[in-house]
Order: sequence, then structure tokens, then C-alpha cells
Amino acid sequence: MNRSLRIVVVYPDLLGTYGDGGNGLVLTRRAERRGFPAELIEAASDGPLPVADVYTLGGGEDGPQVRATESLNEDGTLARAVRNGAVVFAVCAGYQIIGTTFPAADGSPVPGLGLLDVATVKGRAPRAVGEIVVDADLPGVGALTGFENHGGLTEVGPGAQPLGRVRTGVGNGDYTDGAWAGRVVGTYLHGPALARNPALADLLLRWATGEDELAPLDDYREQALRSERFEAALGRRTARGRRRVR
Repeated sequence: MNRSLRIVVVYPDLLGTYGDGGNGLVLTRRAERRGFPAELIEAASDGPLPVADVYTLGGGEDGPQVRATESLNEDGTLARAVRNGAVVFAVCAGYQIIGTTFPAADGSPVPGLGLLDVATVKGRAPRAVGEIVVDADLPGVGALTGFENHGGLTEVGPGAQPLGRVRTGVGNGDYTDGAWAGRVVGTYLHGPALARNPALADLLLRWATGEDELAPLDDYREQALRSERFEAALGRRTARGRRRVR
């Protein structure tokens, strides 16, 4: 029998602004469809964080983002889990939280969890809002589609590497988006990202299960969504020229 998985959505009461909790649900359903028993836990910030195989963190506003970081630092479970090989998938505010520093509402730096070598500052340009396409550097993942809504600029340090190159959109602000190291992945892609990008979801599941290959699934609906979103993103430019199509 396949090993069971525990998948935790971290603090949906604080980091649930953009529906990124759906990433945990996507991972759970894709595991179950392949015969892996999976337990999905939505772990609120008023209790201890459970030990798990996979953690997902989502987007949130400035105040809740700071409170989530303080709670996670005090709790310590997420950092210990990463040291023990857990998979982390973090989006937007969650991506900034797992980095080394990010800006508070007034722009002052807030120490992050230090699980990924990225540092974020408040951007001076207009807020990045809209469809984004990223050519991922992760093996077997290919192009990623998502929706970004953030005002931060993120620099990837030598201890990590960018998730991929931005084809259209803003991402980190330097023609890349996100970062990854080991089994920790961060990105600015909402969507939820794993609903739009099943190959990325399956890579995270391979890491979590230790399987080199997973049984294929019928992703007809997912591929139809991807085609529609790629066409929407790549078929037009904004007047500001923020979208760069190559």
C-alpha cells in the first residue's frame, strides 16, 4: 500500500486572502487519485502547527503576514520539518515569510523564517497585478501560469535559485519569479497555482512520497484551463508595457 501523506495549509485565517488554500486541496486530491491516503489539515494560527509531509502557505495582507511570521517563528515546527525533509510550497506573502526579510506596511524590514535565501523590499513601481507566465527551471515542470498581486521586489541569494524566467508579468522584479532550494519552493503565482500547473503539483508530490514516477492522471480540464490562461496572458500587452512577451 502507498504511504499516507499529511498535507497542512498553514494559517488560512491569516494567509487566506487569495484562495491559495486550494493548493493543499489539489495536492490531496491528486495524491488520493493515485492511491496515496492523504490527510488535509487547515491549521489555524491559534494552535500548534502539526507535523506534516507537505506545507502550503498563501497570500495575505501586511498585518496578518507579520503576525503569521511571528507565530511560525515562535512555534518552530515548520523550520524543524524542513530540516527533516518536508516539502514547502509558499505563495506571495507566504513566499516572503519563508525568506530572510520582507517589508512591513511602512516599509521597515521584518525578519522572515530564513527557510529560503530570498530577501524582499517594497517596490517603487506600480503594484504588480495581472496574469503572469513563467518558464520554470524545475525538472519536468515547463511553463507556469498564474495571477500576481503584490508590491514587493525579491532578490534571490546564492543559497537558492529562481523558480524560472518571467515571460510576461513581473514576478521578483528582475525577469525571474520565485525561488527554490531543496524541497522548498516559493512563488508569486496565485491561481491557485497548483490547479493551473498540475506538473508542478506532481513534482511536489514526488518529493513528498519519494516516488520517481507517479501514475498519469486525466488532466483534460486542467490543460484546457492552462490553454485559456496562456492565451489570455500572452495574447495582449498592457499600455505600461509591464508584460513582456518573448
